[in-house]
Amino acid sequence: MTMPTSESAPHFVAADTYGRPLRSLRLSVTDRCNLRCKYCMPEEDYVWLPREDVLTLEEMATLTGYFTNLGVDRVRLTGGEPLLRRDLPRLVHLLLQNRRITDIALTTNGILLANQAQALYEAGLHRVTVSLDTLRPERFRQLTRRDEYARVMEGIASVARAGFTGLKLDTVAIRGFNDDELVALIEFGKQVQAEVRFIEYMDVGGANEWSQQKVLSRVAMLTLLSEHYGTIEPMPERGAAPAQRFLLPDGTTFGIIPSTTTPFCATCDRSRVTADGMWYRCLYATTGTDLRKPLRAGASADEMRALICAGWEGRRDRGAEERKALERDGLRVGGLIGIEKLREDPHLEMHARGG
Repeated sequence: MTMPTSESAPHFVAADTYGRPLRSLRLSVTDRCNLRCKYCMPEEDYVWLPREDVLTLEEMATLTGYFTNLGVDRVRLTGGEPLLRRDLPRLVHLLLQNRRITDIALTTNGILLANQAQALYEAGLHRVTVSLDTLRPERFRQLTRRDEYARVMEGIASVARAGFTGLKLDTVAIRGFNDDELVALIEFGKQVQAEVRFIEYMDVGGANEWSQQKVLSRVAMLTLLSEHYGTIEPMPERGAAPAQRFLLPDGTTFGIIPSTTTPFCATCDRSRVTADGMWYRCLYATTGTDLRKPLRAGASADEMRALICAGWEGRRDRGAEERKALERDGLRVGGLIGIEKLREDPHLEMHARGG
């Protein structure tokens, strides 16, 4: 299977029904994870994607090539936990053969990062984001049900040693759990030369016991941080980037992703491909397009591009805004998707589609 190159394939930027361009691809390389975080994967056992359905690295690179023919220039490798996928540096190398890709990033929980950071850097990975929700080992164990805090810290330390710059730390801010650590996390970010991004707690569809009462809003975060730091200035918006960035008096920057209280659907240019080739145009979509089946059946490059182009041009998804409207009108009851439905279709779990 040969990945189309920028010289051999046509290129234009596909736009959906609201004029949103296709620019960013989140590529899930596995649905497996080595943590069981309460806000994402609270169950010990899940219905996993069949191993024979999981795409090879070459298939992932080929599919990504079709997306770049239609406008994608940024790829983020996700999971589950992407570092559980063997030979991940080889995938980075394959993707970088596509000259239309200007940025390849990785989101990881950091447990396996210390052993792989150097190889990923040498393969050409551009940026790393590590999920870090607490600086307290006992809280980490409570949240993740695993005693891996020390390895996460080792992983974070390995990023700069390997040569990476621009490290980001993602923190899901949960009222009543880690809302007393916002300042500590920013100070830790200063120590490790990382920008912290606080994420409003989202209902990602699983059995995560999400409730609106646990959401720490952007306004509440800024209030808490202002009490410690003083005046906080907003920074200019950066196009379709989900994080709103802010500047502290000492020049430190941090971000907030307010997707629960202030959805950014209007500028969302992202789509997601699962490890077995299901394509979702929205994080909250309940149906997707099977790209694995035509790919393995021998569909031509033109046929694959036409399938993806038609799917994006017909996109009307505004999932986060629709969910917020249900809450506003008092029509939202319980979780986003029932647990029995989730057990019937593993693609509906966010760890399968890259979060």
